[in-house]
Amino acid sequence: MITYEDRSLNALAEAGRWPELLGIYRQVRAAASARAGEAGAAAETAPLGHLIAHGAPPEVAVRLFDEDGGPGTAAGVGDHDSGPLWEVLATRHSWLRLAPLLGPAPVRRLVAHTRVLVGEDLSYGAEPDPDGVPLVLEPWEVAGWGDSGRVRDYLRAGGSRSSLLALPATREGLGPVDLPARRERVAGQRATEEFAALADWAQVACVRGTAPDAAAQYAPARRVTGGYVPFAAAYPVLVQAGAGVRAHGVARGRLVVWRALVAMTGAARPDRAEVNALVARLRCFTWCDPADELRYLHVALEDPATGLSWAVSGDDVE
Repeated sequence: MITYEDRSLNALAEAGRWPELLGIYRQVRAAASARAGEAGAAAETAPLGHLIAHGAPPEVAVRLFDEDGGPGTAAGVGDHDSGPLWEVLATRHSWLRLAPLLGPAPVRRLVAHTRVLVGEDLSYGAEPDPDGVPLVLEPWEVAGWGDSGRVRDYLRAGGSRSSLLALPATREGLGPVDLPARRERVAGQRATEEFAALADWAQVACVRGTAPDAAAQYAPARRVTGGYVPFAAAYPVLVQAGAGVRAHGVARGRLVVWRALVAMTGAARPDRAEVNALVARLRCFTWCDPADELRYLHVALEDPATGLSWAVSGDDVE
């Protein structure tokens, strides 16, 4: 079996022999797919796939996702090392370079939204998103990220740097709050299902009432350390929750959050004016849980126009 170490792949990369590396990737992935299935093949070839996605010219790197090499040779949206291979690729080249080369529609869509998160405006010159999610960032999507990058910073040899998933990230500005008694949940809300799709560890509940009424569903006690924050501060953490630790990407997180916001407006498809109006009126409450570790999210989103509030809470312990 050809392995990542056996063929001195880093030396081939240093020599710029990218087509040869792509051939090795396809050979190893096809053999692993036949032997261990798609999941096993994706895991076995992930480091080499990362190397190619990060360093190869776009004309070669995009072929990681092409099926012209035969069964089992192509990476899919789920192939990842320190992050999805398509996200690594998207951080390395502009949409102008990638658009004429990318084939598979699912990969193409995620790469486009990653480029949007990097800061490109694709609202002109790119095919519309199939669900109508805008291909340009709204001001509130930019405001809360601070100095941290919206997309993971991938390293050539593997690994990445990303923002810490934590809300609240600090107790600064928070104080003692007495939460009300738990209310009956409102069932059948589409937004509840959309928020639940963020992560398998996220608990979601909808109530008729205020943000603290929703927070009471999951807060560890009636009295908590909490307070209100702008939605712009909550948005990056919601996106990161949808991105997952490694297997997903921030484009996936953005798409899920947009679907949830659209569901809160009651619309079937995104209307930028309606979503912007919703974000402007949202009241967001966050609270601390003594059991929190490194990656956690506690936020309640109140829409005064409908009288409904959603709590999204959980701790990713993996």
